[in-house]
Amino acid sequence: MPVLNLRTDFAPPGDLSEEMNAIGRRARAAARQIALAPAHTKDTALRLVSERLRAERDTILAENARDVEAARAAGQTQALIDRLTLDAGRLNAIADAVAKIGALPDPVGRQIAAFERPNGLLIERIAVPLGVIGVIFESRPNVTADAGALCLKAGNAAILRAGSDSHRSAMAIARVMRAGLEAAGLPGDAIQIVPTRDRAAVGAMLSGLDGGIDVIVPRGGRGLVERVQAEARVPVFAHLDGICHVYVAAGADLDMALKVVLNSKMRRTGICGAAETLLVDRACAETHLAPLVKALLDFGCAVRGDAATQAVDGRVTAASEADWRTEYLDAIIAVRVVDGLDAAIEHIETNGSHHTDAIITDDMAEATRFLAEVDSAIVTHNASTQFADGGEFGFGAEIGIATGRMHARGPVGVEQLTTFKYRVHGNGQTRP
Repeated sequence: MPVLNLRTDFAPPGDLSEEMNAIGRRARAAARQIALAPAHTKDTALRLVSERLRAERDTILAENARDVEAARAAGQTQALIDRLTLDAGRLNAIADAVAKIGALPDPVGRQIAAFERPNGLLIERIAVPLGVIGVIFESRPNVTADAGALCLKAGNAAILRAGSDSHRSAMAIARVMRAGLEAAGLPGDAIQIVPTRDRAAVGAMLSGLDGGIDVIVPRGGRGLVERVQAEARVPVFAHLDGICHVYVAAGADLDMALKVVLNSKMRRTGICGAAETLLVDRACAETHLAPLVKALLDFGCAVRGDAATQAVDGRVTAASEADWRTEYLDAIIAVRVVDGLDAAIEHIETNGSHHTDAIITDDMAEATRFLAEVDSAIVTHNASTQFADGGEFGFGAEIGIATGRMHARGPVGVEQLTTFKYRVHGNGQTRP
């Protein structure tokens, strides 16, 4: 297999607007072919991509090392550098995720509903691809493979725009994916990466590329998502913040609460599904609050609490009003004692971001009300908020988490990257 030549980091100079529109036109043409591709052809392409990601490991890791070196020289944070860095294990995990996506059932062409009208018409609702999906992301190189593979599996073309920090890594991965597509007889233009770091390319994508993009998915920090939601002229799948709560209700088992709260907060503090606020019912606070707070503090988590929380441990600092609406993405949690289920739901609806919220209780009536009344994309009962992940939902991976109410909500996997059309079957019916 030839070694990829990746020494050019930027697109050649020229008219950026026309270059971006040309990318859109190529993606649109490829999308028409991918939409009609047989399931086994798409799956073969994804298998070849997975194999080539492993075969081109040294090339990809070398390009990633250049990105990491540049990030360090620019004084980027250790958290960003960690998200950016690839090693053999992480690259194998990326290849595994692509293979798992390929093994999923094909979402295209499935019958969502079917019914017969009194006049004899048979009507089917059938899943079809969305078309061309634009993905704008920042420092995680794995998004290149996850997004490209999910879009392909769902019969879509993808236009990917990596952040400047991960540009070389993303280019390397995208070229491997293009090679896999072409080896399977599919158009390489079905997965394109914007070949420039010019920030004007983001604006071009948000404009829709003259009809070349059907939906935008931002994967990154608050600044990126705010810009996309403010400027996009096409639909957006996104979440702005992950202000996730765990509510320890009156009927909670303490041992379970300790386990779930620690995992929700501390398994990985920098992901959008990490818990940022702990609510404890006053009815169980006497027995549950101090052990929960102590466990968090002993695990290395800073606790900012209300007066009742500060009273149980001298290491707790006072919470401000802003703390109830903060996504820390760090080993920090806000803790409040609330007067029952109604108060917990009111706090979440007032301060949350409709991402993921959990209740810990053995009382099914409490759980049923919480799951019904908390208006978040994901609600859990006796389970960690960190299950807010497409892989954990059995989707293979996710292109992002959506907290809006239109079309897709929660982890956006292959089924969420389809829409539908109606097929109407008659035998000569006319409308009177």
